[in-house]
Amino acid sequence: MRQHPWLSIAYTLITRGFIILFLASIAWVVILKYVPVWFTPLTISRKLDTIGTEKSSKIFKTWRPYEEINREAALAVVASEDQQFPYHWGFDFDEIQDAIKENQYRKRARGASTISQQVAKNVFLWNGRSYIRKGLEVYFTVMIELIWGKKRILEVYLNVAETGPMTFGVEAAAERFYGHSANSLSRDESARIAAVLPNPIQFSIRKPSGYIQRRTRQIARQMRALGGQKYIRNL
Repeated sequence: MRQHPWLSIAYTLITRGFIILFLASIAWVVILKYVPVWFTPLTISRKLDTIGTEKSSKIFKTWRPYEEINREAALAVVASEDQQFPYHWGFDFDEIQDAIKENQYRKRARGASTISQQVAKNVFLWNGRSYIRKGLEVYFTVMIELIWGKKRILEVYLNVAETGPMTFGVEAAAERFYGHSANSLSRDESARIAAVLPNPIQFSIRKPSGYIQRRTRQIARQMRALGGQKYIRNL
């Protein structure tokens, strides 16, 4: 260090940079615990994709507090995406192990992301795949589990999840495809929204394919098997 003082300066700058980024990330997570998430990297990306095309750049997105969203919608996404959501701490290790085993012989890899992980990457991170992004996903998943809690995580998920072309959140989906607010979603309507979540660009809520109709019925059965809305009552 004495022979190369620039190394000491670089070390100090890098250390301070990491500390600033760490404190800033904590502050951002704390802020988003209390204020609506009006935009995400994905919404920005979808809007940018329309530049130079004939597609409409209008984003359909309306924030609704958890209390104003029918619990059937909340139960549907839990039944479809992450049935252990009320009990895990951000990661479902049993699902991860099963996915690793299955992906050894599947042509299309099966994911094992929990709702918490999906919220972390949708709200805080960019699109793409890399070890750095995956590490940050783990970091933000732990942070929101500790700072936000389950109810807030689910509230954000219900508001930021892509539910159709240029459509985000269950309120926007309910208004656009069903003609009413998310507070009056039925079980079948909620299950259909959940059914398209794996690929809301390919699958349609308004014109469900045979696969989506079967998937909707399957999710509705899972919702009943979980015991209905009481399954998520104590989040």
